[in-house]
Amino acid sequence: MKFIEWTVHTTTAGSDLVADVLWDHTNYGVTVCDINDVIALQSDKRTFWDYMDDDLAEQAKSAGDVLVKCYLPVDIADAEIAKINAELSALRERGAGFIDFGTFETGRREIEGDDWIDVWKKHFRPLHIGQRIVICPEWIAYRPKPEEVVVSLDSNMAFGTGEHETTSMCLELLQKYLHPGDTVVDVGCGSGILGIAAVKLGARFAYLTDIDYVAVRSAEHNASLNGVAEQVKVALSDLLEGADICGEIMTANITADILCRLADSIPKNLKEGGTLILSGIIEPKLAQVIAAYEAQGLTLLEQRRQGEWFALAFRKGA
Repeated sequence: MKFIEWTVHTTTAGSDLVADVLWDHTNYGVTVCDINDVIALQSDKRTFWDYMDDDLAEQAKSAGDVLVKCYLPVDIADAEIAKINAELSALRERGAGFIDFGTFETGRREIEGDDWIDVWKKHFRPLHIGQRIVICPEWIAYRPKPEEVVVSLDSNMAFGTGEHETTSMCLELLQKYLHPGDTVVDVGCGSGILGIAAVKLGARFAYLTDIDYVAVRSAEHNASLNGVAEQVKVALSDLLEGADICGEIMTANITADILCRLADSIPKNLKEGGTLILSGIIEPKLAQVIAAYEAQGLTLLEQRRQGEWFALAFRKGA
């Protein structure tokens, strides 16, 4: 199968937001090529390199161009590219004065799909998040240390591998606030990573929802892959419409605008005294999201930041 590799030139600050736009138009992968990521990994004491070019740090200081690439089937590429370009224009307008997105110059080339998948898989390694969670691609064998919880993912199908800051912050907060036997509700589940991780951390059951059929299939597949299918229910819906389900923990890793729109609905499925974890929030929208949920009677417990993104934890009632 042939694909169009569509490349957008942006900046480190804008790369995550651009990647989010591209993810909305492909199920076949998005990559971010940023030399600053290599420098960050080099300074991470958990990561060890056999060799690194001494000039790389100097190159990073002067590098302002980040490449974000997505892969589109040839037969639908033109239509999807037109939509991507329109959404990028709107993104630049919304971020004016807050984020430098760079040139948004684009590039296009045709590639063989099988070659792309093989190269893409080579870039994935087990990812350690917080004290206990290890996210591992299903094609890599990993022997966990005592107390580690391994979540295996088939990352081909839907967004949510743990590499994105919004997901990793949710996983960190889950490890802090989840208690054994809790029921967890995840709105906008993507690959199912949060609900599956919650069950493997000790949750009794996880209810997941998403409006994307591919995400629902992916979450169901990943739940089965991790041996927790009987403890995970995935629904194709915006919320748990008509469902009499309440959790001690709720998570929603979606955009700030949608979080605000659902502010009067999401807490209905959270028990009194329960914890709500929200992510996918950029700084210009942070105060708006906090205000929307405090207006529902929730109390802000903490906020975290990674890169351009924020995550919030709220408590409902007592």
